[in-house]
Amino acid sequence: MRNTLIVFIALFIFMTSKGTDRFEPASHDSVHPAPLSKKTVAFWLTSPESNVLFQKQKSLDFSSKSNENQSITVDTTQIFQTIDGFGNCLTGGSATLLHRMDARSRREILKELFATDGNNIGISYLRVSIGASDLSDRVFSYNDLPAGETDPEMTKFTLDAEKVDLIPVLKEILAINPAIKIMGSPWSAPTWMKTNNNSKGGSLKPEYFDAYAKYFVKYIQGMKSEGINIDAITIQNEPLHPGNNPSMYMTAEDQALFIRRSLGPAFWAANVATKIIVYDHNADRPDYPLTILNDPEAAKYVDGSAFHLYGGSIEALSTVHNAWPGKNLYFTEQWVGAPGNLAKDLAWHVRTLIIGGIRNWCRNVLEWNLASDPTNDPHTIGGCDQCLGTITINGNLVTRNPAYYILAHAAKFVRPGSVRIGSDSSLSLPNVAFKTPEGKKVLIVQNNSGVKKAFNIKFNGKSVSAVLDNGAVGTYIW
Repeated sequence: MRNTLIVFIALFIFMTSKGTDRFEPASHDSVHPAPLSKKTVAFWLTSPESNVLFQKQKSLDFSSKSNENQSITVDTTQIFQTIDGFGNCLTGGSATLLHRMDARSRREILKELFATDGNNIGISYLRVSIGASDLSDRVFSYNDLPAGETDPEMTKFTLDAEKVDLIPVLKEILAINPAIKIMGSPWSAPTWMKTNNNSKGGSLKPEYFDAYAKYFVKYIQGMKSEGINIDAITIQNEPLHPGNNPSMYMTAEDQALFIRRSLGPAFWAANVATKIIVYDHNADRPDYPLTILNDPEAAKYVDGSAFHLYGGSIEALSTVHNAWPGKNLYFTEQWVGAPGNLAKDLAWHVRTLIIGGIRNWCRNVLEWNLASDPTNDPHTIGGCDQCLGTITINGNLVTRNPAYYILAHAAKFVRPGSVRIGSDSSLSLPNVAFKTPEGKKVLIVQNNSGVKKAFNIKFNGKSVSAVLDNGAVGTYIW
């Protein structure tokens, strides 16, 4: 009897123990399926209406709930072009202003611009001028000679002018981001090669095509010797605008001839892997790059075409892509006019370039000058005096301008090697989506509806509810 009682007590303790769930009545959760696991979406916002400037917001969560709001569906099964990066043109004037800062201040702003951790914005692509641009403090080339002299063998070529500001600043940037891509673009050939012997206007004399090809090779090799890899070059900045200082007029036919006869063979002979990119001017003339791409002897050396948008429509770039889908597209310059208007500039540039440029096959998007001073200097005589930098540098003081926030929403999260993926097109909520090399999804949305807008982001059968002020930009990462 005693043994029976002991067994009964032991059995009772075992069955009522907290660890014996299998003996407890079935709970409501065990009868019905558990809720879908939540996936957190990071959210960064710029809203001029609410005075929010590229700030991380409270995270959002995917759920199985539905509502009647407009939806943007992101689709990773649709894969488009690979992304090279987002950034600026590091003009000579930009480099001068940065180099004049004290070492600590310069180090801090370069980290903010080119690193990706914390609140840094991660610029990943730069365009530099080959010789002076109109936003240099003076006009110069790498082979300036006294009147009447020529140097077709480039024996007097020198990068000494760039060793003062540009090359030191580039080396500091490369220490922060060694993988940053750099494109070089000339505003003019040396004056002795030109029909008018002037930095402004004129054309490249055919008898100096080979000499100018050597000039490009010397430039790439010289920068490489400084530890700077030039990933790509364009043949001529704005070849249909000879009114800038410096500038040079070059027809599509001459550009094709220069590539097939001189530049392409010179790169091949010197084992130069730098990409050759044509045009580098406005979207109103897609016939220009198409003329070159339709020339098989020139096109075999050409990686793709570059565009600005001071004329034409961003959709024209797809015309070039559709004609030559195997050739790449690049967006290489767009200014913000001083004094800047954050609400208007942010909305237009994000909608038209960050979203529109990428949806029309660009591998990069570059804003114009990285830095200017409070009076929009430096610039050449006759150069742009209303070009607002991404930052304004006043001694060691830095002001962040509209292009800073435009770039931040893409550059920080859409790292080189990301691919564009599918997302629903919308006039009221223009957007573009990416998949990063790490597998994260990034969606950039601009509210173009005219009112505060609630919407959904849909992915793999789940959705996130989001809201943007009118004109605001949101970047969503999961």
